[in-house]
Amino acid sequence: MTEKTTEEMVQRPPAEVRFAEELDRLREADTGPRPPGWALSMEAARRFIVGDDALGVRRKFVGDPSLIDRALVTLATSRGLMLVGEPGTAKSLLSELIAAAVSGDSTLTIQGGAATTEDQIKYSWNYALLVSEGPSTRSLVPAPLLRGMAEGRAVRFEEITRCPLEVQDSLLSPLSDRVLAVPELTGPDAMVFAREGFNVIATANTRDRGVNEMSAALKRRFNFETVFPIADFATELGLVEAEATTLLERSGVGVPPRRDVLEVLVTTFRELRTGMTGSGQAMDRLSTVMSTAEAVSVAHAVGIRGWFLRGEAGAPADIVECLAGTAAKDNPDDLARLRRYLEQQARRRDGAQWKALHAARNLLPG
Repeated sequence: MTEKTTEEMVQRPPAEVRFAEELDRLREADTGPRPPGWALSMEAARRFIVGDDALGVRRKFVGDPSLIDRALVTLATSRGLMLVGEPGTAKSLLSELIAAAVSGDSTLTIQGGAATTEDQIKYSWNYALLVSEGPSTRSLVPAPLLRGMAEGRAVRFEEITRCPLEVQDSLLSPLSDRVLAVPELTGPDAMVFAREGFNVIATANTRDRGVNEMSAALKRRFNFETVFPIADFATELGLVEAEATTLLERSGVGVPPRRDVLEVLVTTFRELRTGMTGSGQAMDRLSTVMSTAEAVSVAHAVGIRGWFLRGEAGAPADIVECLAGTAAKDNPDDLARLRRYLEQQARRRDGAQWKALHAARNLLPG
């Protein structure tokens, strides 16, 4: 057996590692003007995200290309970029791709949450050195924001609205004055001035709106861009198939997912998400998130079940088993809505896989 490389053993390498060859090709062919501090020109950064067939760069984000243009222009200004949208619309993926293209590094990331503190955003201290030597640059432990400012790189702030308001507002001075004060130090080390290339890419979940609403002052420091769900069925199906295939390969599954099974899965997700069948008939929609990202996760689980339990690619019965945990995540009533969908809608569809999905409805718990 061939020994795996370190990259192959990592479950999910960052974008600059996964697509290193594409970034190298884009850099070699890049003749456009670069904004100060950027690793690529704006046009090359755009092609890294939306694809370039001539250079063998594949499309990585399925969405409106004009959104990419506006996002890149924002990062070249003094305003931060705020990506908002429903869960699972690839906001985090887009922020990672943009950071990899602009800075060559997508790992300066802050994960927002109720327990996030300013130390995790700005800097903290090595307390052993702090006690023995006092405050100094040796005892200072830089967090992503300080590193991004000092190195001139893009900083990603995931789910910013999950943080308390006073924690969010720690970004005000770095975004407006482009400076971060370290009051414990003296002299020139007491102020960190942002180098060219620094900016912040934040994401916010619309389902969290009102939990920790951003202050008006912080909102003014960002340009807001909304990332919408994928509208086209064929596009969503192709994305789910490509992502699920990649995940299954990394999980050691020896067969690709079946397209006819994925068609049933994606159709089910889209109809339960919108509350509307493909023929335009109204139906119950689920209150939980039925996003493309969730569809990829379920497709991955279906392939895992089929391969490691039975040595095959996965079947509609596996969809039912895996959907149960997704549907019952937020509201127990969603499980009843899913049951009605399988009993009423799946029964009316033509095709062997739809009939198998209907036959497997009794696998739902309860």
